[in-house]
Amino acid sequence: MSLQYRPVQIAFLLALRVVVGWHFLYEGLVKLLMPNWSAASYLEMSNWIFAGFFHWIASNPTLLAMVDAINIWGLMVIGLALILGIFAKQTIIAGMILLALYYVANPPLVGLDFGVPTEGHYLVINKIAVEFMAMGVLLVFPTSHRFGLDVLLRNRKQRKSGSLSEKPQVEPTGHGEPPSQGRRAWLRGLATLPVMGLFGYAFARKQQWQSWEEQNLVDAMTRASAKTVDLVSLKELKGELSKGKIKGVEFSRLILGGNLLSGWAHSRDLMYVSQLVKAYHHKDKIFGTLLLAEKCGINTLLTNPILCSIITEYWKRQIGTIQFISDCAGLDYTAQGASAAPFEEFLARIQKAIDHGAIACYIQGETADYYIENNRVDAIARALEYIRSQGVITGIGAHRIETIKACVSAGLVPDFWMKTMHHHNYWSAKNPTWHDNMYCFKPEETIQFMESLTQPWIAFKVMAAGSIMPEDGFRYAFESGADFVCAGMYDFQMVKDTNIALDILKSPLKRKREWRA
Repeated sequence: MSLQYRPVQIAFLLALRVVVGWHFLYEGLVKLLMPNWSAASYLEMSNWIFAGFFHWIASNPTLLAMVDAINIWGLMVIGLALILGIFAKQTIIAGMILLALYYVANPPLVGLDFGVPTEGHYLVINKIAVEFMAMGVLLVFPTSHRFGLDVLLRNRKQRKSGSLSEKPQVEPTGHGEPPSQGRRAWLRGLATLPVMGLFGYAFARKQQWQSWEEQNLVDAMTRASAKTVDLVSLKELKGELSKGKIKGVEFSRLILGGNLLSGWAHSRDLMYVSQLVKAYHHKDKIFGTLLLAEKCGINTLLTNPILCSIITEYWKRQIGTIQFISDCAGLDYTAQGASAAPFEEFLARIQKAIDHGAIACYIQGETADYYIENNRVDAIARALEYIRSQGVITGIGAHRIETIKACVSAGLVPDFWMKTMHHHNYWSAKNPTWHDNMYCFKPEETIQFMESLTQPWIAFKVMAAGSIMPEDGFRYAFESGADFVCAGMYDFQMVKDTNIALDILKSPLKRKREWRA
């Protein structure tokens, strides 16, 4: 049965073929130009019927390289063929197979998806499923016999077989149209070629575009702006992070800070940044970041009870096994400032973290600072004893060295200390008053006092919330005596920061304090 198309039908079908092809071609080109792009993370997060197969591919460098090449060049070839209308049937079938594999690897099924309404995921349906159905429409309602290089190929084939006479034929071809010839055939065959020109122009313009900030970058040590991120893949990971033990439990020397994951950006007067960070770190992004951290050898996340349910889900889905230290805050933050919360609420937050599997809990820095400033060291002691009674590793945190000294004077002995540690050689530290710009107020005094303590020390805010480059901040903290460094990192910074920590830990360190872990 021949297919008879009205002009409006052929126009929409042709437009559908072109836009799907455009998408395939763009996806392939982006992956080709992206430094060290790999499908590894997508495969590693597979958690359905063929999860073992996809994990096996991700763990095999040779197979992974083949899969990456197939993805990149497959997407580009399919995109080109769809736009130009050549070998359309074979191309569409290949595209549908590729999309089916994408879907099977990470389907948005209830119980398998990440549970939040994200763009492109709609319960069982996602963008991949929608595009798969669009390809199906193109398969059963073909257009390349009307507009595309298939017109010229068919014409050439018919001429070779001698079935095409010099005069126009009137017999149908099976598609409701007489075979095209001559100039008309060339016009139809090359009808979508201008789309390639438009695509090339748009893609080139996008590659050349830079934001004002990118065009006016300055050194991050002298101005409050950041350098562009150097994307590095897992293939460039330099080695395995060393570990230290606290109460017999191993912790990676570099610990992932959870502030960015929960939206605490410490963005000073840039009021939009915290909201932007929260939008970036939706649940699947958090899961991907945690998985990447584990692949980098970071076995510990330091966060607060806000993320407890997400971490539990991460474990239950068997995505990874990262352990977490929970900070335990006993303050309510209001528009009027910090005020003491009822102590029972403080203990309830501690219990929530323990119930969700925290490997360690510590009294959060601002909480400890508050209690010491208000002569309530007894509150810290009670919280510490409560954590210890639950069989969990205990810690005390502080921004101010006076807090640590007061706790030591009161005879408090935690399993570890959490203390801020950074120098003041950065742009915003020159402001004499505090505006969310300084977290270790007396670094030299901190170094001297911490040297006398025998418990392990986890240093945090080592980059002063993005004011100090990690190369500088990590080294300063380790050489100042810290046994571990806790650093907030985006997924695209993870490998680079891990390599920085590896280089520093392998180099001669000018530290007086003995390793306590």
